Amino acid sequence: MLKVLKILIAASCMTLSLAFAFKEIPASAKVQSKVNVVVIDAGHGGHDIGTRGRKAKEANVALRIALALGKKIKAETPDVRVLYTRDSDEFIELAERSAFANRNNADLFISIHCNSTPNSHSVRGTETYVMGLHKTNGNLEVAKRENSVILKETNYKQKYKGFDPDSPLAHIMLANYQSAFISSSLRFADSVERKFQSVSDRSSRGVKQAGFLVLWRTTMPSVLIETGFLSTPEEEEYLNSDEGQDEVAQSILEAFKVYKKQMDN
Repeated sequence: MLKVLKILIAASCMTLSLAFAFKEIPASAKVQSKVNVVVIDAGHGGHDIGTRGRKAKEANVALRIALALGKKIKAETPDVRVLYTRDSDEFIELAERSAFANRNNADLFISIHCNSTPNSHSVRGTETYVMGLHKTNGNLEVAKRENSVILKETNYKQKYKGFDPDSPLAHIMLANYQSAFISSSLRFADSVERKFQSVSDRSSRGVKQAGFLVLWRTTMPSVLIETGFLSTPEEEEYLNSDEGQDEVAQSILEAFKVYKKQMDN
């Protein structure tokens, strides 16, 4: 009983401290359904290389895919304004990535990443995440790895007051956010995973939910795409190649076109 009480007290304290750190943005701030502005976020960058394979670094692969995707969206849907959280090898704090999308009134936020697992060199496939409560330990570990980026930021303890990237409880607290956009986020995420299968014959590990700081404060539908496992040699070679990056970008483009048509109509 005492243990349960301690957990409840910790949860209450964390909720208060997180609310203190970031003022709540009303869900009504975005009501239009048309997709006019998309922000593409290449994960990591600068002194934060992300995960890595034998040769490839996540930050570099994510950036090349992000730029290729943006170029394709501009060519296919010239009426859409495409913005990047970064277009070079630079470090951008997680809070600034979502803030950038909010400032530019984005209608969709797409964060590009590469996956990794220390326990296997044969795991392969794509995963697309939306903000929510992790259902498995695997989902939690992905979120913890991506959220640990804040440890590379200056004054992260003050900036993300109350958030510990190693704490399962902290990630549970994040699950309450993005609820206003969960339906649209899931719709786009599902389309992404379907297109990975049909366009580039990739193995899909499905649409998943977990608490990602980079998605937490966005005031629009948002997804985080794990494009494959750099810890698996074959996938690393694919993701590090021009052909592989183009296929990944093309798959996401096709999903974007489906999603845009649905939302615009």
